[in-house]
Amino acid sequence: MPSPPYHIPHISHPVKISFSVTNCICFDQRVMKMAGVVKELGYDVTIIGRRRRACCETDNVPFRTIRFRMIFNKGFLFYKSFNIRLFFYLLFHRFDILVANDLDTLLPNYLVSKLRRLPLVYDSHEYFTGVPELNGRPFVKWVWTSIEKFVFPDLKHVITVSDSIADLYHKQYGIMPVVIRNLSPSSQSVIPYRKDELNIMDGSLMLILQGGGINIDRGAEELLEAVRITEKVFLIIAGSGDVIPELRARVLNYGLSDRIKFFSSRPWNELMRLTKSADAGVCLEKDTSLNYRFCLPNKLFDYISAGIPVISGNLPEISKIISSCDCGIIIPEINRQEISRAIIKLRDNPDLLRNLKQNSVKASGFLNWENEKTKVALLYSRVLNLKAH
Repeated sequence: MPSPPYHIPHISHPVKISFSVTNCICFDQRVMKMAGVVKELGYDVTIIGRRRRACCETDNVPFRTIRFRMIFNKGFLFYKSFNIRLFFYLLFHRFDILVANDLDTLLPNYLVSKLRRLPLVYDSHEYFTGVPELNGRPFVKWVWTSIEKFVFPDLKHVITVSDSIADLYHKQYGIMPVVIRNLSPSSQSVIPYRKDELNIMDGSLMLILQGGGINIDRGAEELLEAVRITEKVFLIIAGSGDVIPELRARVLNYGLSDRIKFFSSRPWNELMRLTKSADAGVCLEKDTSLNYRFCLPNKLFDYISAGIPVISGNLPEISKIISSCDCGIIIPEINRQEISRAIIKLRDNPDLLRNLKQNSVKASGFLNWENEKTKVALLYSRVLNLKAH
């Protein structure tokens, strides 16, 4: 293996790094990619999360994991009990670096880092205090904002997912995070499903909406309505989220089961088999919160890795990628008419579809995790250099 282009300091014992996360460990692509880089550097990785049946039935995590059994699985009591358990676990087990993934794991990591004088890395996967789930919940938003204001100004190593979110944090706290985007690994070795394996008729345009957070204000409802009014189009919805039960009910109601299929969350390689079998991917976050406005979701880069064009709304970070690479169609508004027009444009213009696919393939040559992960290695090298001195 070639020597890495960064200095790794000598530590007398194997460096132990903990990653804390409240999401499903198995299907959190960002945590898995980050932990993978750290493992490649030769460090000892432990991922700490919660036990969830749907996630933990899948044994596909190549790291040591600690999964708390929780009595409560959502709401205030979940976050309170999880953070207390996380605090005591980190306090009484030896780690050299603590990594908090998102604001909902930051406080216990911060307190233990202070008590034990350990380096702390904060990876903000989103603009947490700007998520739409906090809209209309002033007390809950106040709690999370208070934690952020208490901890953030004292942080030394912060990562986030887009330039716009980094700028927001810099304006608020005077700290400029390192931007590490959710770029996808190369998927050249992944073999797509054939359309006949998925029972899709030839001549239909196949779309995919994928992700671990198919939630409110992400355009899934409008997409379903667009498919309903558009002929010769097939949709796969792959993943999980708050609106999935409602989507399933609508599909049954409308009699669309032969044109819209649901697949549960699955490991990245399996997800990419589905994604690479599609003709286009959809990324329809609405401009209803700062978090969505400035997001760069995993699925955008999965579509690019798969070499398929993207239909997206006109959000600044997403549209900047699509425009610069000319790898998709940006619609002015998230509604069924605009989505349907974009679908028809791809369905009825094979030359356009082919050109956008070619551009997406070109973009995957530089917008990939193999390039982006060098930033991760450099960051942890810097953290360890500070610890060694």
